Amino acid sequence: MPTVDGHSITITHPDKVLFPDDGITKGDLVDYYGRIADRMVPLVRDRPLHMNRFPDGIGRIAIQQKRIPDSFPQWISRVTVDLHKGGTITHAVINNAATLIYLANYNMITAHVWLSRVTSPERPDLVIFDLDPSDEDFGLVRRTALTLKALLEDLKLIPFVKTTGSRGLHVVVPITVGPSFEEAHLFADDVAQRLVAGDPGHLTTEFIKQKREGRLFLDVNRNAYAQTVVAPYAVRARRGAPIAMPITWSNVEQDSLRPDGVTIRNAWDWLRDRDDPWAHMERSRRALPSLTESEKPDRSGRRRGVSRQERSNAD
Repeated sequence: MPTVDGHSITITHPDKVLFPDDGITKGDLVDYYGRIADRMVPLVRDRPLHMNRFPDGIGRIAIQQKRIPDSFPQWISRVTVDLHKGGTITHAVINNAATLIYLANYNMITAHVWLSRVTSPERPDLVIFDLDPSDEDFGLVRRTALTLKALLEDLKLIPFVKTTGSRGLHVVVPITVGPSFEEAHLFADDVAQRLVAGDPGHLTTEFIKQKREGRLFLDVNRNAYAQTVVAPYAVRARRGAPIAMPITWSNVEQDSLRPDGVTIRNAWDWLRDRDDPWAHMERSRRALPSLTESEKPDRSGRRRGVSRQERSNAD
């Protein structure tokens, strides 16, 4: 029974296989999250949590869990937030290594977190661009990310990047708290549509998958209240146990980079002798640029206004 942050945590069934094609066990998952906590916890601290749980391993029942169970120990931090449709919900918050280990034992493979913190849940401190390819052309993803970086830097912002552990990249911009989610979403829309205007044959902001016509989707729809994004350093529930890995912009320039190339098995080889590329994120926050009325973008690629039928056909 390990003691972490002064809390004793019983690891149950550590030999249970969670990734059957790879033989990766719950014990392996707990070990990874325990070792990565020093890097991961500062990036997820004070953010409401959405748990992606697989009690019987990937390929079996997936549980998407937002509400914290009453059975969780009181030392795990909580936050109660408003549901915009009415009522409230209480989330767990990962504020220390003990919580991360407890959640891994609870069969949480992937942590997803809000773009705002518990002190100002209606005001984001991150803006995210999800570069989602329609095919296996990761070169296009890398080139688009570098173009996006240059555009954001022209706007006096400091972008960071991570692999998704799936097929694309996330470009993340730390901002000072103040703008609403609506303002952050409009800003991200404007930037994305500027990129699309420069390469409409390869890029799109179209939410409906069938309308993308093979182009890379610049998804900004997670810039909204209560939306979540895969946490940095989180394990993905995919074959090989790939990791959503913070990387440097020089990594993005390398042809060898893959979006799912870092896994539980090779993470420590990857991290060896590498400084944390997101270590300075807090000091990199800048004010979100304001948009004039003429700069506010067409919202046709946003979730808002999309019919239920269209949503059901979307990716």
